[in-house]
Amino acid sequence: MSAAMNKSREQTLSATEKLDWLRLIRSDNVGPITFYKLLERFGTAGAALNALPDLVRRGGGKKRIRVAGLAAAEREIEALGKIGAKLIARGEPDYPPLLGHIEDAPPLINILGHSHLLRKKAIAVVGARNASINGLGFAEKISRDLGIGGLLVVSGMARGIDASAHRGAMATGTAAVLGGGIDVVYPKENAELYDRLKAEGVIISEIAPGTQPQARHFPRRNRLISGIARGVVVVEARPRSGSLITARMALEQDREVFAVPGAPVDPRARGTNHLIRQGAILTESAEDVFDALNSAGRIPMSDTKPIDFKGVSATLPDPNECAAARVEIKKSLSAAPTSVDEIIRNCQCSLPVVSWVLLELELAGRIERHPGNKVSLILAP
Repeated sequence: MSAAMNKSREQTLSATEKLDWLRLIRSDNVGPITFYKLLERFGTAGAALNALPDLVRRGGGKKRIRVAGLAAAEREIEALGKIGAKLIARGEPDYPPLLGHIEDAPPLINILGHSHLLRKKAIAVVGARNASINGLGFAEKISRDLGIGGLLVVSGMARGIDASAHRGAMATGTAAVLGGGIDVVYPKENAELYDRLKAEGVIISEIAPGTQPQARHFPRRNRLISGIARGVVVVEARPRSGSLITARMALEQDREVFAVPGAPVDPRARGTNHLIRQGAILTESAEDVFDALNSAGRIPMSDTKPIDFKGVSATLPDPNECAAARVEIKKSLSAAPTSVDEIIRNCQCSLPVVSWVLLELELAGRIERHPGNKVSLILAP
């Protein structure tokens, strides 16, 4: 790790900077990838907040963008403080080391409980909500064994396999990533588990406190489960289940995928058996996980792109060049995801110009970003 990277990882935001970061990520049309692009362009979140309205106008936005206000950000931090939770920025000491590697790492996460656990090497254990008795027992045992072997067990606090994984690893360390606010217990039947996680483990969320879980939150939650961990163990999963989404995200993030085989007649085994056919590591015990992790190449422990919290604003592209490129870029876009590299080749524009125009269009609500540096056009209803 270079000295510059190490320094960037150890920086801590001031209270004012953290408020600006929170306002920026809570503003309309600003996701994690856009957040980092804005920080690259403007140096600070405060400068980016001031630039948002003009960027939306240039991108052809039909309505004014909602920029999160200072009072709302202050209330959110106050709400976290009341329950003993912390707001941690990417690059600060308590931020999970491997999470910063993923393309859409959250700029800010809420942490409740024992944050020091997040410094341990981690493995995710996920699976079906309506799991079999055998599946629940296996999830608890393998999680206990993984914990005894020194790993932090990460899961999503759902009923079924997730809950069993947390219980199995409670004595050695477990982390729950929530699909709602960090103060919202979901499902309600896991209230006792939530209290134990708060007292003995650690709870994580990137969503504002008080927010009830919604279907669209869970894919975002799943990317954090896999992003924190070195690999994902899937115990039981039906086809097209959330656990398989987590496994797919793990592959995209260059993590290991482990799958526990099951009886062909059990629908809950179809997903895991399919993963094995696709190349996932057949897993019958914790030893299979340790063997694979020990033989795999180490994931570097520095962030993919260090963040300079006090960066200097980048030179902006020429407005006339952007105006000409805007027309060509719009022609290259469709509802199907297209790689930015392909757009650059088709338009014969420079990367800074294309990046700037795409940023304007995204903030205006005209395009959507996808993993793998791809974008798609949002069609009007």
